Amino acid sequence: MISAIALTGVLALSACTDSGAPTAGESEAPVEEVSFEAGSTMAALNEAGTITIGTKFDQPLFGQVDGSGDPQGFDVEIGKLIAAKLGIPESGITWTETVSANREPFIQSGEVDIVVATYTINDKRKEVISFAGPYYNAGQDILVLAGNPDGIEGPEDLAGKPVCTVSGSTSEANIAEYTDQITALGGYAECLPLLSSGAVVAATTDNVILAGLAANSAGEFEVVGNPFTEEPYGIGLAKDDTDFRMFINDVLEESYDDGDWAAAWDRTAGAELPLPDPPAVDRY
Repeated sequence: MISAIALTGVLALSACTDSGAPTAGESEAPVEEVSFEAGSTMAALNEAGTITIGTKFDQPLFGQVDGSGDPQGFDVEIGKLIAAKLGIPESGITWTETVSANREPFIQSGEVDIVVATYTINDKRKEVISFAGPYYNAGQDILVLAGNPDGIEGPEDLAGKPVCTVSGSTSEANIAEYTDQITALGGYAECLPLLSSGAVVAATTDNVILAGLAANSAGEFEVVGNPFTEEPYGIGLAKDDTDFRMFINDVLEESYDDGDWAAAWDRTAGAELPLPDPPAVDRY
């Protein structure tokens, strides 16, 4: 897809915003002067000078809109790196909100060109889309009230207890192995009022997402700190677009080598989390 239909909404609905100038602490990725084989996705995007990228709008550290309505975070910076290597400036990026439940449909319909949205690579999703990456390895963890009053140390402690997560996420499927009292909502931030009120004893998703939520909670919540899954984050794209997938993998590996990946981490998620090792991309 080369142009996007603008959508509006909150959390569970998609919304679009054009990228503006970089905010404080960010730097614009230098745009490459490149050419690609005619007929490839890369050539089409480069010639159009635009790309539509799906990302989360409510995930602190990875993808969250600022006061101007522009998304910020590590996923956003990865999207900018890919666009720059396609010869597309940040002004040519349209950001579309993607929640866990609509990522595959948006890719399949052409609503977006790629999705960079804390998107775990798994075999079920690869039946309908393709993934480049991974570009980060996360792990599912548990968010509880500060002080952990229920003494929750791992998923086994959630047996028979009410837990909140997001509909359509791998977290929902994973936690279903431990409890059937699951409230599945449109976004992880929606779980916080339930946790505050005691309607649920925990919220669960990837540790980096929970770390961002806890960091923004003024000390109300804490992460248990005992990941119980491996969640490799990938970039979603159209099924069997092998050339585009391999191009994105090349961009990721180059960013590992030249320091752009580490710099993107440091100015976003690095505010709260240590710099991890970059994962090896999957050349399947």
